[in-house]
Amino acid sequence: MSASTKKRQKGDTKSIKELAALSKAKDRSLSDRDDDKKLDKTPVQKIPETPSPWTPTPYTVFKIFLSARLCAAAWNIVGDCDETFNYWEPTHYLMFGKGFQTWEYSPVYAIRSYAYIMMHTLPMRLYGLIFTPNPVMLFFFTRCVLAFFCALTEVYFYKGVCQQFGNNVGRITICFQLLGAGFFISCTAYLPSSFCMYMTFLSLGAWFQEKYEIAIMATAASTFLGWPFAAIIGVPIAVDVLFIKRKVLLFVTWAALAVITFLLPVVQIDQHYYGKLVVAPLNIVLYNVFSQHGPDLYGTEPLSYYILNGLLNFNVAFPLALISLPFVVLSNLVFKEKQKGISSWLSLLSMYIWILIFFTRPHKEERFLFPIYPLFSVGGAVSIDYIQKWYNHLFMKRARGHYAEKTSWISVFLCIFFSLMSVSRIVAVYQGYHAPLDMFVELNKIANDPAVHTLPSDRPVNLCVGKEWYRFPSSFFLPGPNWNLQFLKSEFEGQLPKPYQSTSDGTRIIPSEMNDMNKEEPSRYVNVSRCHYLVDLDLPTEAQHEPRYSQDTEDWSVLVSIPFLDAARSHRVFRAFYIPFISSQYCVYENYNLLKTKRTKKPGKLRTKR
Repeated sequence: MSASTKKRQKGDTKSIKELAALSKAKDRSLSDRDDDKKLDKTPVQKIPETPSPWTPTPYTVFKIFLSARLCAAAWNIVGDCDETFNYWEPTHYLMFGKGFQTWEYSPVYAIRSYAYIMMHTLPMRLYGLIFTPNPVMLFFFTRCVLAFFCALTEVYFYKGVCQQFGNNVGRITICFQLLGAGFFISCTAYLPSSFCMYMTFLSLGAWFQEKYEIAIMATAASTFLGWPFAAIIGVPIAVDVLFIKRKVLLFVTWAALAVITFLLPVVQIDQHYYGKLVVAPLNIVLYNVFSQHGPDLYGTEPLSYYILNGLLNFNVAFPLALISLPFVVLSNLVFKEKQKGISSWLSLLSMYIWILIFFTRPHKEERFLFPIYPLFSVGGAVSIDYIQKWYNHLFMKRARGHYAEKTSWISVFLCIFFSLMSVSRIVAVYQGYHAPLDMFVELNKIANDPAVHTLPSDRPVNLCVGKEWYRFPSSFFLPGPNWNLQFLKSEFEGQLPKPYQSTSDGTRIIPSEMNDMNKEEPSRYVNVSRCHYLVDLDLPTEAQHEPRYSQDTEDWSVLVSIPFLDAARSHRVFRAFYIPFISSQYCVYENYNLLKTKRTKKPGKLRTKR
């Protein structure tokens, strides 16, 4: 056999072997595919995700919130004379034809809307259809209605917070809202700023749940029915809907519907009561922003006023809320977390816009912060949540389980501290300043006691107040229609309210001797000789127009005395926070007195400092 033939045979043998190898490889590939198909048909076991922290159900949260708000309805003080004379008094006039009118309700200025008042007279009238409309009961019934509505909106907000920020933030937010002294004070206050707080709960809760229609309508209700400046809170919502989500048609449609639903009825109601075309939300903006003097005629305070107010009402939650936005942005950069839903900077932006505007205005009042109280609670909760994330990242990264459960001691400790401080604050306010409400409840009992109240039932009775005019809770606490509140001259030199004209069209009549400059009107005062009863705080100091009536035993007898905190002579810390067995040693209380005149025939003179 030749050499060439042998080479050919070896090549053929090699080719056959290569073909056999390729055939086997192909068979193995087909076999692997069959195995893969079999594996595809078998269920794949997924690694279980770390469960989210436990949170209570919305119904449970509602019951908890409602219990707390009803306690506030019963025990909260009337902490603002604006609440009494700008809201309770017009309401009393609409219900009973008698009440005090401030210059804001004069048809000349018309910067307050009767639509807000009308909303609150509706449940009162329904109550009157079922029960005898006792004014004191109507007062507390209205507070209970406000408590119920506040609890509803808080639950909706809670659902939105859990969806936007997670269950851990939702749990902490419950704590801050439930026991926060700020919420105790604001939740049942009859003020547009409290209504705006309810609408903030509703609008932000809807926004966090991506229910933009409700968010737009709630913001509009807050603006037109409550306080026009509350529109500021809706700015981030508008930015999100218009520029990020690009839902221009949805925004325009629902904004137009909101104007028709809220603004047009407000204008019609005010036109009926004022007797002319009035756009009250516009008038209040023009007065506060574009008038020469604005709102700075009184109530001007330094920046520290709001800082102190935030610490008193929210203690540790307040500074945590202030740092929440930069803290969250920095943490997300470090952790490289992708924010779900609305971005962090946008969801908390409303609080910072509000602070930037209102903290820099000279005129400051506690109620101006009510609309952003929900953001204080959620901002503080977000900061605590990220503190837990940092602790887990630095010290417990390898431990199994959810970071919120591993570091729950942090949130528990801060919530316990917050709760103790808040309850201490609430008790201090109640003990120190609840005497006026208690006094007027006692007055109603005395008026029904013939052994004490000896005047004929149809005779007009004058109940007088001097320096205590701004603590008068409202005409709802006067014992009957023949009882009249009268003002005595005091050291206060501003403008006091004036009774409405006792006619059906009293809201349309332009009252005389009214001004928008807070100038004193001497026509408001009566001589002390016309007083049958007098409410006065007996302080150890006297002034020219503020004598110690209780010491004048010749002309007055003390019927009821209730302790009232003398803030000027009490320790700043222990008057602000109640500490059992200690606060009483550092706080001074004076008598809040109800006096009855001993005069019979001869008139007396206005007493001055002796």
